[in-house]
Amino acid sequence: MKSMDQRANTVAMLGQAYSLLGFRIVDGVVGAGFPQKPKHSAVFAQISLEGSRLTELAQKANMTPQSMAEIVDELVELGYVVRRPDPADRRAKLIVLTRRGRAAVDAGRATIEGIEERVTELLGERGHRDLRRLLTKLLDAGPDQ
Repeated sequence: MKSMDQRANTVAMLGQAYSLLGFRIVDGVVGAGFPQKPKHSAVFAQISLEGSRLTELAQKANMTPQSMAEIVDELVELGYVVRRPDPADRRAKLIVLTRRGRAAVDAGRATIEGIEERVTELLGERGHRDLRRLLTKLLDAGPDQ
């Protein structure tokens, strides 16, 4: 059980909720037959259905291109993504979901829908709506809040 000091810090609580929910999503996707690690969500959460450049994925995930490249390499090995030439710039590569990758994303979405339902069960419709409104307000304030 967490001490009151750990629970009293809003930033820590948001971080704990983020970690918990991230692991639940990965567990749901793995349970649906798509092995992966929590760090792989850095790609799955950011990738465009048309494909994304590595630098774009890294920027959106707030990580270095080198770290993102390592994750993409793992996902290529697992058959979730491929690298293809970018039609807009032949020097660049797009990271594109494979059929297996799209199925893994669909499993993630289904898991997220289940989590959303559970949040509604715990907080009620109004509480869930209020939580979303407050989180939106925090996110809209940007990094300088």
